[in-house]
Amino acid sequence: MDKKSRVPLYLQLMEDLIKKIEAQAYRENEKLPSERELCDLYDLSRITVRQALQELEREGFIYKLHGKGTFVAPKSYNQNLVKLYSFTEEMKAIGKKPTTKVMSFEEIAVDERLASKMNLGPLDEVLQVSRLRLADDEPLMYETSYLPKKLFPNLTKNDLEQRPMYDVFYEEYQVNVTKAIERFSATMIRKEEAEHLRMITDQPAMLIKRFAYHNDELIEYTISVARGDKFDYTVELT
Repeated sequence: MDKKSRVPLYLQLMEDLIKKIEAQAYRENEKLPSERELCDLYDLSRITVRQALQELEREGFIYKLHGKGTFVAPKSYNQNLVKLYSFTEEMKAIGKKPTTKVMSFEEIAVDERLASKMNLGPLDEVLQVSRLRLADDEPLMYETSYLPKKLFPNLTKNDLEQRPMYDVFYEEYQVNVTKAIERFSATMIRKEEAEHLRMITDQPAMLIKRFAYHNDELIEYTISVARGDKFDYTVELT
């Protein structure tokens, strides 16, 4: 681990473990070292290791069995949806008043994993934005977005608090979403998300990963956690 790097340590640990999983140093359903063993192996704090493992579980690389440990997850299948939508417009369409609270806004350097997902170079800068999405003041979704800074160099937290993100993209940067790819899977609510969404930790939720494009250029990668008791999704097959 490079402790002088601007890439957060938990992301560096994720990257290293993913490389080992992909190289089959750790095989499907094989047990990983414990948190304590990983702390000793990488000289990292328990908090950092736990955050890396939580994100790896969220990304679908690992799974946990209570009382047994953490294991490498089998590869999963993706189900495509066919409609491009925005939270704001969907809520308005059903007569709800949508609002957004920006919980955090910071610049970070991407690790290789994020760089690969976003077609960026290692250590390129992105804006990491966490937002709470509400309808009629009821929290429904917690999102973390990664936006290439080179595309939105002057974007501010205030911009996203005042207007929908896609409106800001179009009005300030002449960039609009022409297509999006989303991947849906089940997850469990974590402590921080539970507090924001007014839920109990470990309740089921929907995990949504969105890749939004302007023509062929990726402009947004967002990981959303939607309340399982408030959302259902429809796929139309023809």
